[in-house]
Amino acid sequence: MAFSTSALRTIPSASVEQAYSTRQLHSFPTKSPFLSFKLTNPSPTRSLNIHSTSNCRPRTSLTCSSQANPSSADEPTKVQVMYIYEINERDRGSPVYLRLSNKCINSLGDLVPFSNKLYSGDLQKRVGITSGICVLIRHKLMRGDRYEAIYSFYFGDYGHMSAQGSYLTYRDTCLAVTGGSGIFEGVRGEVKLRQLVFPFKLFYTFYLKGIKDLPEELTRKPVKPSAWVKPTPAAKACKPGATVANFTD
Repeated sequence: MAFSTSALRTIPSASVEQAYSTRQLHSFPTKSPFLSFKLTNPSPTRSLNIHSTSNCRPRTSLTCSSQANPSSADEPTKVQVMYIYEINERDRGSPVYLRLSNKCINSLGDLVPFSNKLYSGDLQKRVGITSGICVLIRHKLMRGDRYEAIYSFYFGDYGHMSAQGSYLTYRDTCLAVTGGSGIFEGVRGEVKLRQLVFPFKLFYTFYLKGIKDLPEELTRKPVKPSAWVKPTPAAKACKPGATVANFTD
């Protein structure tokens, strides 16, 4: 995204004055009942007359600058990286395919609501869930589907983040991080979505700006992504010490 600064072109004062005077001569009649009035029940200190004045002069120039993105000295600018696994363990009734197109093949407008479990990058902790919906944009025979995805990542007491963008079933994609709550309030950035096993296993790499340092348990070194990765038994069972505080379920 880019921000720009613009300025209005300065107009020579002589040209403005000449145009303004000419417009006055043609715009106002010499006698008009609306050019003066008096207040009802006038007094020496409360009478008012309004009349045309030929000595008015417009300002000759004006310069303005865009202030759409003022800088803030205390706003965090460093990029923080966070790794998260999303795993569908087939115990949440997700996903659901709503064939709104009423066609026998995937078609524009079909909806797919979903919710899956989230684990830390090292697969040692259950951190929450995803919750969202995908709208089918295009179906490519023998290749896959393109969806517009709108969803959130919930992290218990830490808060949540929202993301939006393309979700392709046949290759990696990037989505925009659009905001958040809790420790993620004011966040911006992007998240890379890596498809491991469609639609059951995904690996996310977040690149986040605008927030304070993330807690250590959310930024641990990840297990190398593959189709065979799985959370630890303790994390899968949500044992004490194997979840974030009040993880979202």
